[in-house]
Amino acid sequence: MSGTATAPPTSTGSVKLDAIKQKAEAAATPKKLSGVDLYSRFAFAGAVCCSVTHGALTPVDVVKTRIQLDPVTYNRGLIGGFRQVIQNEGAGALLTGIGPTFAGYFLQGAFKFGGYEFFKQQSISLFGYENASKYRTAVYLGSSACAEFFADIALCPLEATRIRLVSDPGFANGLIGGFSKILRTEGVGAFYSGFGPILFKQIPYTMAKFVVYEKVAEYAYANFFDKSKTSAGMNTVINLGSGLIAGFAAAIISQPADTMLSKINKTKGLPGESTTSRLIKIARELGLRGSFSGIGARLFMVGTLTAGQFAIYGDIKRAIGAVGGVEIAK
Repeated sequence: MSGTATAPPTSTGSVKLDAIKQKAEAAATPKKLSGVDLYSRFAFAGAVCCSVTHGALTPVDVVKTRIQLDPVTYNRGLIGGFRQVIQNEGAGALLTGIGPTFAGYFLQGAFKFGGYEFFKQQSISLFGYENASKYRTAVYLGSSACAEFFADIALCPLEATRIRLVSDPGFANGLIGGFSKILRTEGVGAFYSGFGPILFKQIPYTMAKFVVYEKVAEYAYANFFDKSKTSAGMNTVINLGSGLIAGFAAAIISQPADTMLSKINKTKGLPGESTTSRLIKIARELGLRGSFSGIGARLFMVGTLTAGQFAIYGDIKRAIGAVGGVEIAK
């Protein structure tokens, strides 16, 4: 062994310059995070992307819900529905339910995106990286389903409040008033009368959303882009495009349950009537065609918000240093 240390191949020849260079490289390389520090950032990014997109699309959601609940009156499509609401109730009616929408999807987004990343990592730890990568579609499906289950527990009371406010504008004045009135007059159970439909709607929706997004993004990077060299701006564009396609798929799959959820939350059930019997009755009344009422408005809404969610989610993760999650896409 030589008694003289050999400078590294990338050395500048100066100890001081080498030290400065190493500090600069360390600062430029994002710190790998793990545990609560990592998943709390995923949750925050998910909370922001879902609350912002759903909140911004509240007017579309108002019209979509009106079409679902009263298709005889609101039978002129999305644009016609906007005109009808404004003509009958004023432009302010288009923001009905924005409070519970923002609050509900802030909570749901945190559980959905944070939970998806968490359960994906647990699958990798349980089955090993190679198996998780080989069967990644199953990992995506299982992780998104588990995440959405817990997200819906948080979302359901606020979604019930939102639907009641939209379907009956005179019911209460905003989130606090509507939430309090339901709690006072109908009890806690009323908040979860639509829990079955919301699971039936949201779990397939979220499974389709994440799987289609992952597959489209994977295809784009495998065939058109080098992920290691793709700019931040192009990554955002890829997230938007993948999210748009994922949103269309998710909207079609979950539309019947979305219509049933709107119906069951519109009014109270009859004394002694179970949620299951109410759902069966609503399904019979709707039929296949009726269950797809408002699909045009919902395709526009879900496609737009899903594209926005994945774009915002990716940008926020980069901004707050949420790196460290394991990537299993090839």
